[in-house]
Amino acid sequence: MTPAAPARMMAEIDGDFVVFLVGMRVNRLWRVHKWWPVAQAMSRMVRELAEHPECGCLSSELRLGITIQYWRSFEHLEAYARSPAHLHWPAWTDFNRRVRASSGDVGVWHETFLVRAGEYESLYTSMPRMGLALAGRHVPIGPGRESARERFRSKE
Repeated sequence: MTPAAPARMMAEIDGDFVVFLVGMRVNRLWRVHKWWPVAQAMSRMVRELAEHPECGCLSSELRLGITIQYWRSFEHLEAYARSPAHLHWPAWTDFNRRVRASSGDVGVWHETFLVRAGEYESLYTSMPRMGLALAGRHVPIGPGRESARERFRSKE
């Protein structure tokens, strides 16, 4: 288990960034042959992104049924998603061919958020480095940054 930071911490990141949430939902557990390839493809993509930082993915955390990613820009995310040289495009094509018309055995979803520089705040108490702190810097909360409002103001 990753050790927790002993202090109240926050994340800092330079410039704009993108938060990308993507997940799957198994609607028919017994249709393993439909959802297992989707789960495997997500895991392989997370590994590929870790091996290729030039793609622009700052961090990626795979949780049960959801992946949380931070990207340098929407352009980086879109370029990766549409590149036939990377894993996403072939996996998406395969998903559409095999699963889309299979009466909803497995569902996929995503949400994309553009975050402008300084328009975020974070707090990690007795937690290991995670989330935005993995994509940026994990720094102690100091004077003048005790509340969420103060953390927002400190970026102005």
